[in-house]
Amino acid sequence: MRVVILTTQTPHHVHFVREIAAAVPVALVMVETRSLTPPFDISHPFESERDRYERERWFDGRDVHLGEVADTEMHPSLNDGDAVARLRQVAPDAVVVFGTGKLSDDVIATCPEGIVNLHGGDPEEYRGLDTHLWAVYHRDWNGLVTTLHRLDSAIDAGDIVTRRPIPLEHGLKLHQLRSRNTETCVAITRTALGEFAGHGRFAAVAQARVGRTYSFMPAVLKGLCVARFEAYTDRLP
Repeated sequence: MRVVILTTQTPHHVHFVREIAAAVPVALVMVETRSLTPPFDISHPFESERDRYERERWFDGRDVHLGEVADTEMHPSLNDGDAVARLRQVAPDAVVVFGTGKLSDDVIATCPEGIVNLHGGDPEEYRGLDTHLWAVYHRDWNGLVTTLHRLDSAIDAGDIVTRRPIPLEHGLKLHQLRSRNTETCVAITRTALGEFAGHGRFAAVAQARVGRTYSFMPAVLKGLCVARFEAYTDRLP
C-alpha cells in the first residue's frame, strides 16, 4: 500500500508523519509552504509555548524538519499543477491530509476513494479553522474531538470515517492540547489505514448535519480561551 501525506511544516505534523511512517510505507510527504494571512492579529504567546512544549515532548527540544523523517517535497500550493501532476505520478492507494489549505477537485480526483482529512473538531458542529479554540471559547468541552473524514469539495463535509474525543487530564494547559490532539490523530489514522489495507476502502457514514464554518480566531480571544480551558481542566479529577 502506497500512502502519501499532504501537510505543512510544524512540530506536530513532523511527529504525526514520523509515527505514521513507522507503521505503514509512506511513499511521499508533500508540504504546502504558502499560508493564508488574515487581515487582523492572530498571534498569541501560548502558541510559541506550544511549539516549545511539542519539541520537548517529541524531539528532545530539537527543531526537526519533515525531510528528516520521510521523503518530502515542498510546494507553494498543493493545488498547483505541478503538485497535482506529482501526486498522479506517485499514484498512491491512500492520501492523508493534515493541516493544509482547501484542496481542489483536481487533488481529490487523484485518489477519490482513498483521500481522507484529519479535522480538529466535530464537523457536524465546527468546520473551518481554529475549531478546537472555538469549542473552548464556547465552553463546549464535548467539542474537543478529532475527526477523520473522507475529503470532498466542500469544507469538512466528507463522510466520517471515525471520531474520537481528545483525552484531557487535570491541570492540562492550552498549549498542551494540540499535542494530545496529534497523538489522537496518529492513533485513528493508523487504525483507518490498517482497515483500508485489509478492505481497500475507508468505511464511512454521511454527516447528519452541517456545522458552522469558522475562520481564524483573533488574538484578543485567545487569551480568553487560555483562561477558560485551564479553569476547566483544573476542575477535572
